[in-house]
Amino acid sequence: MLESGVRVREARRDEAEALHVLAALTFPLACPPSTTEAAKAAFIDQHLSHTAFEQHPADPPRLIIGAESWGRRAGYAMLVPGVAADPDVAAAVQHRPTAELSKLYVHPDHHGGGVTSALVEHVVHAAVDQGAVSVWLGVNIHNARANRFYEKSGFAIVGTKGFLVGEAVEDDYVRERRLVWTGVTYGIPR
Repeated sequence: MLESGVRVREARRDEAEALHVLAALTFPLACPPSTTEAAKAAFIDQHLSHTAFEQHPADPPRLIIGAESWGRRAGYAMLVPGVAADPDVAAAVQHRPTAELSKLYVHPDHHGGGVTSALVEHVVHAAVDQGAVSVWLGVNIHNARANRFYEKSGFAIVGTKGFLVGEAVEDDYVRERRLVWTGVTYGIPR
């Protein structure tokens, strides 16, 4: 457990319902005001359902990391090795092998409490353990809070891509954090 009371660990399959509930609460917070409620609900039903979370841990090498703060579920992240099939992502990501920080959501009661940073560092360590030299992610260009956090966490903007929410295509930055440079790991306390 970290000093702030944050505990980070690999999520278990039997936590699918709790992860779905957390995702249903937190995903809409990351959407721009123009995203309709129907589009948010469709995305949650398709990608963040109980069933989806049950299937993710059974889909190696996908890794779901959960965080608790003082014993309460506080957030989660998902790491997926490789570059997405999206040609915009493939063109933007500069360092390979890579892994995608596919999801990173924290309960609003835990914003600013170290949960997000703990999740990112755990994901970065897992990516290094899998042989990645970078981690990339997509984040809505209008999500100022997340973009400030990712910038401070070493994720530079390397491109843009579309992100389908319901039937609407949102604009995302592609951000990348290089983990290894000339054989020397940096930005990762060991």
